[in-house]
Amino acid sequence: MAKAADGGNIYEQSLDKNPANFQPLTPLSYLDWAARVFPAKTAVIHGPHRSTWAEFDVRCRRLASALQKRGIGVGDTVSVMSPNAPAMLEAHYGVPMSGAVLNALNYRLDAETIAFILDHAETKILITDREYSKVIHHAIGILNNPDMVVIDIDDPLAKGGDLIGSMTYEDLLAEGDPDHVWQPPADEWQAICLNYTSGTTGNPKGVVYHHRGAYLNALGNALVFRLGSESVYLWTLPMFHCNGWSYPWAVTSVGGTHVCLRDVDPAKIFPLIEEHHVTHMCGAPIVLNMLVHAPATVKRRFDHKIEVATGGAAPPSTIIARMEEMGFNVTHLYGLTETYGPSTVCVFQDAWADLPLEEKALKMSRQGVRYPTQFHQTVRDPETMELVPEDGETIGEIMFQSNTVMRGYLKNSKASDEAFRGGWYHTGDLAVQHADGYIEVKDRSKDIIISGGENISSLEVEECLYKHPGVMDCAVVAMPSEKWGETPCAFVMPTAEAEGVVTAQELIDFCKEHMARFKAPTKVVFGPLPKTSTGKIQKFVLRERTKKLIDEKD
Repeated sequence: MAKAADGGNIYEQSLDKNPANFQPLTPLSYLDWAARVFPAKTAVIHGPHRSTWAEFDVRCRRLASALQKRGIGVGDTVSVMSPNAPAMLEAHYGVPMSGAVLNALNYRLDAETIAFILDHAETKILITDREYSKVIHHAIGILNNPDMVVIDIDDPLAKGGDLIGSMTYEDLLAEGDPDHVWQPPADEWQAICLNYTSGTTGNPKGVVYHHRGAYLNALGNALVFRLGSESVYLWTLPMFHCNGWSYPWAVTSVGGTHVCLRDVDPAKIFPLIEEHHVTHMCGAPIVLNMLVHAPATVKRRFDHKIEVATGGAAPPSTIIARMEEMGFNVTHLYGLTETYGPSTVCVFQDAWADLPLEEKALKMSRQGVRYPTQFHQTVRDPETMELVPEDGETIGEIMFQSNTVMRGYLKNSKASDEAFRGGWYHTGDLAVQHADGYIEVKDRSKDIIISGGENISSLEVEECLYKHPGVMDCAVVAMPSEKWGETPCAFVMPTAEAEGVVTAQELIDFCKEHMARFKAPTKVVFGPLPKTSTGKIQKFVLRERTKKLIDEKD
């Protein structure tokens, strides 16, 4: 190390951090850039309504100013119950511009859960779309917090509902200063957003994001999804889900265009893609499934390629292949609420281009490699913390170290300590690492099936089932077995054409033909699958059902 005259590090001599060479990172700066560079460019499309970047910026400043005038600032929570509409986009800027923390509520939750979240977050102001007035009114009654201010979003595209607040959102904005000057956070570690996990068992946990992480993950999205100023992004992903995977900030960072969509419906998605020449969209595999299985009368052919990013459970290779046939280019992302949404991407390699479609789709369905803005991504033995070999077979747990990992769980230090044990964020997802460095999720730790001492990946069995033309949706869980300990049980939602035609034995035989026979389901149950409010299949519900199946058998 180079030494100064006094023996110290020469680079620590009079080279101090100051406002000229250091500013806290915040995604709010992306809006300032877009409004200055593209003031007259269309920023937001919502039905017949259009807003330029200059107009959008003014509305966000008004919101920040109005909140501050009402005493809202650092450490306060502003909750927003809204579909993918302009008010929710504006809240991603206006709320943190005031210094407060944005809590985007999941509009699919029941009143009891919403009341829990509002209480746990200590919400000061609730901004809510009139379409959800019934559930919100019920939640407010449970909460019994007369000090919480309720403000209505009176969206002309809302399907019914009542005004239950003290004023409308537009009236709130009218209170704000259009020339409001916002300040970046004093510390980029300051909380910017609060998101709640699904809460499949017990109450949901509050995941706290900071400005630095939001800035970096948004930038990572723009890089890996190839966003540019010409990009037109269709909001098929809920903005409440990990803050729209950070895309409210990512699209703005390049001056693209946001196309709002209040509800996900193929009959609306296909026309919007055509009308606005949509270039990018995101969605869980269930959205891709909806598009693939949409009626022929709804589907349209496009003269341009549409980039689609998907995440959550691994999308079946069959779905990826059928999306490609329809003109969509699918990119597989992986992440969690705790990692601001996407943290890995299955980067397409040129060598895959000439592979047969099915083989290419299998490559594309892997979870991939870390984001450029992700610091460390590894697969380790959760007990020894040793790295697993890159053999594509040895199963370990995916772990992260990064600026794009949450600060922790709000008011839950025990859960935070458990998640961060050993200096790594433990995802609970089991995966293998291939020789090319790409990871492939095999299961959640609680979903692995141990049959006769052999590990069976429920995702692998599901992948096989999806290749059958009669399967639209499926989930595989462990079913107790006196002989083997556990065996796979498949719950299947057949396609409309296959309903009442495809049989359980046909699917079992199909699996035995296409994978190791011991991995095939021993039972198949037909019917709708239970799902969380974010579209994830509730496997814990299915596991309980298998116990009843055993009882019925006995």
